[in-house]
Formats: sequence, structure tokens, C-alpha cells
Amino acid sequence: MHETSAGGLVVDGIDGPREDQVAALIGRVDRRGRMLWSLPKGHIEVGETAEQTAIREVAEETGVQGDVLAALGSIDYWFVTEGRRVHKTVHHYLLRFSGGELCDDDVEVSEVAWVPVRELPSRLAYADERRLAVVADELIDRLQADGPAALPPLPVSAPWRRPQTHSRARHSRPDGRAPDRKNGRGLDP
Repeated sequence: MHETSAGGLVVDGIDGPREDQVAALIGRVDRRGRMLWSLPKGHIEVGETAEQTAIREVAEETGVQGDVLAALGSIDYWFVTEGRRVHKTVHHYLLRFSGGELCDDDVEVSEVAWVPVRELPSRLAYADERRLAVVADELIDRLQADGPAALPPLPVSAPWRRPQTHSRARHSRPDGRAPDRKNGRGLDP
């Protein structure tokens, strides 16, 4: 089974001093109770391009809006859910913050936070995403030195044509009902 998602790194203050730049991250609690920080992402829906999905998922999972500036790269990995082996590809983009306020109302997110861009390599839980943070840092340097024309062109992305089978094992309860949330934090008992 194959799944394709998209997401991104939205940066506030991208045109300002580097020490003032912050990026929106999402936190999820793992099975050991640890908070794992990552980039917002989600499934590409029918009729959406990867860029549109990145914008939508960032907004849904963090509460903030952004405009796509450049591709950061793709990550792919394997996992098993509901007895099926899944190959997942996630396309990531660098986004310029355009509005909104951080909130963790999304059922899949435990916390959201603005994190200084320079701290991303030490804060992100996954090595592949830490590598994307380095790419983002280089792209921000190019943007500040030479303007938007210095950024690589976005790859061509066609709208998604078929529905995806979404993995829900992590987010469902044994009785099959979706988890209930209170004020965007934690599961109801």
C-alpha cells in the first residue's frame, strides 16, 4: 500500500533578522509519553496538489497560514498498520507565514509551538526532518541575499486523482470510535 502526504515548514519573520525567525512545529506524544516535535503534514486529497495540501495541513494542524516559497524535499518511509505494510512519501515545502494564530485544535496534535529556526535541528525528533531544516536554512540565506528569484522553481505538481486509504490505527480507539478531544488538548476519558 502506498500513501502520499505533504506538509511544510512555515516561518514567521522570514525576511527579517535571522535571530527573530521562528517556525511552527507540532508535537505528538509517543507511546512512551515523550513529546516528539515534527513538521505539520497530512494526506493529499482528491483534486489537491502537494503545495495546496501543504498549505491546508499547516493551517489545520497549527492554526497559521503560509504561502509556499520553495520545495524542501521529500521523505519516504515504511510502517505497518492494521496488518498492512505501508510505503509513505511526504513532500515538504518552505512557507512564508501570512497570518493566523497558533492553536492545537487538531485531534492529531498534542501541542504547537513557535521554535527559533536556528533551534530546529536540535528540536525536531526525526533525522529526515532535521535534514530538511538544514535545507530550509540554506534557502532562507539565499532568499535574504538575493531575493525570491534565487529560490529554485517549484516542481510541477498535478492534482491528486484518486482517494487514498488513510491509516487510522494510531488515532482510533478499540471500540472503533474516533478519539474525543477537550479544548484541543488530550483525550477525554
